Amino acid sequence: MGVLVQKFGGTSVATAERIYAAARRAIKAQQAGNQVVVVVSARGDTTDDLIAMAREICDHPPPREMDMLLATGEQISIALLAMAIHSLGGTAVSFTGAQVGIVTDSTHTKARIKSISTTRMREALATGSIVIVAGFQGIDEAGNITTLGRGGSDTTAVALAAVLKHESGDRHDVGCEIYTDVDGVYTTDPRLVPEAQKMEFISYDEMLELASAGAAVMHSRSIEFAKKYDVPVMVRSAFSDVEGTWIVREQEWMRGEPACGVAIVKDEARLLLDGVPDQPGVSHRVFSALAERNIVVDMIAQGLGSQGKAAIGFTVPKAELREALSVLHPLADSLGATVSAAEDVSKVSLVGAGMRTHTGVAERMFAALAGEKINMQMITTGDIKISVLVDRQDGMRALRAVHRAFGLHRERLKLPHGASREEVFRAPETSMNLENGRDLYRRLSSMEDILISDIRLVCDYGQITVLRLADVPGYCNRIFQGVAQAGINVDMIVQNLGAGGRADLSFSVPQHDLATARDCTERVIREIDPAARVVADSDIAVLFVFGVGMRTHTGVARKMFGALAERQINIRMINTSEVCFSVVVEQTRGQEALECLRRTFELTTNGNGPSSLH
Repeated sequence: MGVLVQKFGGTSVATAERIYAAARRAIKAQQAGNQVVVVVSARGDTTDDLIAMAREICDHPPPREMDMLLATGEQISIALLAMAIHSLGGTAVSFTGAQVGIVTDSTHTKARIKSISTTRMREALATGSIVIVAGFQGIDEAGNITTLGRGGSDTTAVALAAVLKHESGDRHDVGCEIYTDVDGVYTTDPRLVPEAQKMEFISYDEMLELASAGAAVMHSRSIEFAKKYDVPVMVRSAFSDVEGTWIVREQEWMRGEPACGVAIVKDEARLLLDGVPDQPGVSHRVFSALAERNIVVDMIAQGLGSQGKAAIGFTVPKAELREALSVLHPLADSLGATVSAAEDVSKVSLVGAGMRTHTGVAERMFAALAGEKINMQMITTGDIKISVLVDRQDGMRALRAVHRAFGLHRERLKLPHGASREEVFRAPETSMNLENGRDLYRRLSSMEDILISDIRLVCDYGQITVLRLADVPGYCNRIFQGVAQAGINVDMIVQNLGAGGRADLSFSVPQHDLATARDCTERVIREIDPAARVVADSDIAVLFVFGVGMRTHTGVARKMFGALAERQINIRMINTSEVCFSVVVEQTRGQEALECLRRTFELTTNGNGPSSLH
């Protein structure tokens, strides 16, 4: 007998009719031979109504009391769903997050899960009851009710599946279904691009990147749990029996196409620290200050310094811009730098496991944007993601252009001929060698600790930097077209838009191609912008730090940059994503930096085995 965790969102239980529909699904799953755990969100607009009630009393309610208030929404839902199951002839028992044993830290309104007890769930399941758990909430070690913040019910559901799987004798007999108002994961939001296609399967890494890049189907925290503990998750409609999308381990056949989807974040803000000293420890000071205020930094772009100065560009949620500026202004003054901000920007991200094997992906994306005369204010690349920052008014055109350029309007990749779904769930992971669930629980002191799985050093790359390039749509594309025509593969790409309408663009290429790449770039620059300058550097080493939820855990950059700063190792270039941070350092310091970071993240000397970061 397997265990199935089902999650129903607020729209799925908004009316009595929908509550009964959810009850029937739970009973049907139990009749199919499963032990069933159901996680439920607050009904419809209940959470919004509760927030409005709080605002009627005071403008800034105490976070602890907000959690006490907001937790009541899910409590209504679980009781009503249990009543519905009983009225249909089933047996159910409802639990709040505290009653079921979800223990969190004490960060009210956005707590993280530390541990979950399965005792009460197992006892109830053993009696034949369907267990109903309130999503979005838990209790801290002092007995205070807490809430988990955005995507909290998804996070609850996958976390419950993870802990139940850990205790299961068969690691393949626990699954999770997320019932929502869409019927699966699409290549982009079909409300924005009607020709978007639904995917049958998507890997954990791809879903993590899409979720953090703006895809609103699931929150990235829940996907972090799914990947760390290898929980297959299906996203499906609560209003039909149509098969949804499976989120599973990455497999070789998923790399057949360079991209699986594109997403947009409309409410970003861009920050630029210009003229910071190009020396060890500066990045650490910047991102430590932001992390102390729990400000999540998204895109980070730091390129080659010039004349002892460098620029660090990054984005934050627009809602956190004011607080970020309050942190950065005094810091900039102490560094002799300037701070600038732009609010009217959107981030468009292309994601695909196929980027690991396909070449020319960035060139193709930039060509699509150049064809629409869309300017790129920032560029960052990750292991399986390319993100660009554009004017908000250009965001939707950029999304549609990239979607079209990669043929994402065509029918999506299906299972390989002759393969079964069971084989997909049991196939080995091909992207990161994570330990099994039992070892993870042994090593992690908290379920939501960041997981660092590997750190790698690459010393056979060189770096090309174009300094003071005119900020004109299509110029980047011209450069990468020239490099691509020479048969050169580009790896990391970083672009920062500086003052005066000029940008610095850096990218890495194989060292044996460095001279050719420099010549190609210089030819293009002479044609488009003779005022710009091209610099080639063969003295670089690239460090890749792989993990789960790298961006959403604000302590990762702080710990990483701090360790390098302590050793007086200067960072020349930074790129970030959910699954990989990469930094460029001097080649002569590369091995030292590798050993430093492996010690910092408590990895074994060969880089195998995950590590947790608190």
